[in-house]
Amino acid sequence: MPHQGEILQEAIKSSGISITRIVEEMGITRPTIYRKFKEDTIDYNFVKRVGDVIGHDFANDFTVSLQSSLPFVTQQSTVTLRSPVTSRVTPPVIVDNSLSGQLLVLQNKYIALLEAYNELLLKVYGPR
Repeated sequence: MPHQGEILQEAIKSSGISITRIVEEMGITRPTIYRKFKEDTIDYNFVKRVGDVIGHDFANDFTVSLQSSLPFVTQQSTVTLRSPVTSRVTPPVIVDNSLSGQLLVLQNKYIALLEAYNELLLKVYGPR
């Protein structure tokens, strides 16, 4: 069964709208959207924004019964990162004391910071 990133990628392919147009309208970078294609679960707001750009309703693709079979991560201890610029919340990250776990947490924080910065630039200066 495909995960949410694969479902998102397939919907974009089926729409016939180019990745370039999608990333420009959303104000994100190409690496960001390609990274989303690899994720098991994707933030609702991101999926909704893509759906608005490509004219696709993901409500049928991400139904409760479908999501129950997706590999969600269940965690006891989580860290939720909030951006002061936007109301977007990054997915919870497992708190891990190993070096690779700490690097993963830092990478996720850095990516969230860069995306928030890009959104701020778009708000201040507008699209290109």
